[in-house]
Amino acid sequence: MHVIVGAGSIGTAIALELAENGIPSTVVTRSGGGPTHPLVTRFAADVSDARAFRSAAKGATVIYNCANPPYHSWPKEWPPLSRSMIAAAAENDAVLAITGNLYGYGPVDGPMTEDTPLAATSVKGRVRVAMWEEALAAPIRTFEVRASDYIGPRYTIMDMALPAMRAGKTAWLPGALDVPHSYTYVGDVAHTLVELAGDRRAWGKAWHAPTAPALTAREILTRLATVAGLPAPRLRTYPLLAVRAAALTDKFVKEFLEVRYQHVRPFVLDSDRVRETFGLTYTPVDEALYNTAVGSLKVPSKSTSE
Repeated sequence: MHVIVGAGSIGTAIALELAENGIPSTVVTRSGGGPTHPLVTRFAADVSDARAFRSAAKGATVIYNCANPPYHSWPKEWPPLSRSMIAAAAENDAVLAITGNLYGYGPVDGPMTEDTPLAATSVKGRVRVAMWEEALAAPIRTFEVRASDYIGPRYTIMDMALPAMRAGKTAWLPGALDVPHSYTYVGDVAHTLVELAGDRRAWGKAWHAPTAPALTAREILTRLATVAGLPAPRLRTYPLLAVRAAALTDKFVKEFLEVRYQHVRPFVLDSDRVRETFGLTYTPVDEALYNTAVGSLKVPSKSTSE
């Protein structure tokens, strides 16, 4: 049985991909939400409560950690969530497939690979490093798939810019417009988690999700406008003083300041290893952007053609 914790874009995409392959899954959230499909069971439970999660995870062969607590709550909410999933994986002899990110590397010079040291400088980065180290130390089979900022509905600069672009207005962004930045399609993250869960070569290691060559914010939003049939975007950057002022009253902006380095200097992900080891490739950027524009989650293409 496949148990998916979280019904955001990644958790939903995993459930739908499994269903398309005839594989049933259980999606666990506090509200009992999730995609509607005959092969998807929705289960309401507080996963941070190990006892409550135990019944939801009974019989699991794979547990996918696709949870995403609010930014400002990571130090408080992530540890019990993660430990509950580790305990359930141990009890059921299940593989724990972790959706990860790049915060654990901290500021780096040059492309990030799976061998880049975990030298987080942020609170959120140190939380993620601790989670990964606890999972590795536990008596379970586990792996982590790390991705950069997502291309997908409701994510990062897409969500910030698209409403203004559709209204013909200037889109304001909190980072630089013309430095290279990696963007990973949510469908590719989900597909990688599903594929690696059944491959023992993946266990005990971190992997980077297949990710297209880095683009600047200006480049990716211009391509988004093209595939969405919108005029070329008008883009501006918030001054740092304005971001700091907003952080005084906005919890998300306050947390963003801690990792702002990711958006004002080159932030490049190298995903060659997952391609060379498993043959996984990224969805063409324009296809991913089109799916974002129409709010769709689809099984990724196997082509890297642009």
